[in-house]
Amino acid sequence: MATPTNVKPVPCPSCEGRGEVSHTVRVGRKRRVVGEQSGLCLTCLGTGEAPAGEERSS
Repeated sequence: MATPTNVKPVPCPSCEGRGEVSHTVRVGRKRRVVGEQSGLCLTCLGTGEAPAGEERSS
């Protein structure tokens, strides 16, 4: 019987495996940049792994 090999999960393409994404925060009429805000990646829901069926072809 063959033993299963350790397979690394494919990292999420949106967050690159980190589980969170950053967005630039802009304020005012001239939309000037005041910083960045990080939040949960909605593609992988914070796991850092690509969802089933979305494997990266490199």
